[in-house]
Amino acid sequence: MMNFSLSELPLVSIIMPAYNSGEYIDEAIKSVLSQSYKNYELIIIDDCSRDSTFEILKYYSEKYNNIFYYKNRVNRGPGSSRNIGIKKSTGEYIAFLDSDDIWKKHKLKIQIGLMEKNQWVFTHTSFRYITQAGEKTDIVVNAGTNHISYKDLLYKTDIGCLTVVYNQNVIGKMYMPNIRRKQDYALWLSILKKGYKSNPINKVLAYYRYNPNLSLEISYKRIRNHITFLMETQKLDIVKSTYYTLRWLSNGLKRMINK
Repeated sequence: MMNFSLSELPLVSIIMPAYNSGEYIDEAIKSVLSQSYKNYELIIIDDCSRDSTFEILKYYSEKYNNIFYYKNRVNRGPGSSRNIGIKKSTGEYIAFLDSDDIWKKHKLKIQIGLMEKNQWVFTHTSFRYITQAGEKTDIVVNAGTNHISYKDLLYKTDIGCLTVVYNQNVIGKMYMPNIRRKQDYALWLSILKKGYKSNPINKVLAYYRYNPNLSLEISYKRIRNHITFLMETQKLDIVKSTYYTLRWLSNGLKRMINK
């Protein structure tokens, strides 16, 4: 872990989409405020919430001069909302945290420290699933020890959005496609397709809040949707899309069995 003086710390832009997040967003924001790494801006995009989300964002933005919020005029979905945050960001580094997830205290200090030391431009970390009540589960998605290339990521989807940091000064401003699901996965593929690799940090530095109403099981519909996703976003033909989907399925099943 590297130590920087405050004047040497590169600015990190943290992008957080929010929709009806009143129950959890306070905890998510506090996990950012508690970071031992202090040079960041938190950009929150309220996607037409109908609960207390707006009031919570207003409170924090008035209290802290590095927390900014914007409210969409119409519901646009998380990918499009993140794009608004990316467009408005001014940091050297981009990081993502959804409004119901949590970071550990030294997440940014460890990650930015390693990126600066090793001149890495894209990283991801391990993360743990937690219940809706915030209780830790035994499910951990490990970042592994090998860097991930574009082709590697076609085989699996283990890069968690809440763990990613990339250097937009090097990679450039890049945006998620206007689709309702897997927008983050599509962005990682776009970055890696340019020849970059994601360097893993095999430490649990974040907690992903799992919705029990969303099944983790592999289904025919998910397989079909994954094939369609690869064909539409990566412009792969049906044969290659099916091949990579079967490899993705195999890796997913292995991960489930190992748990």
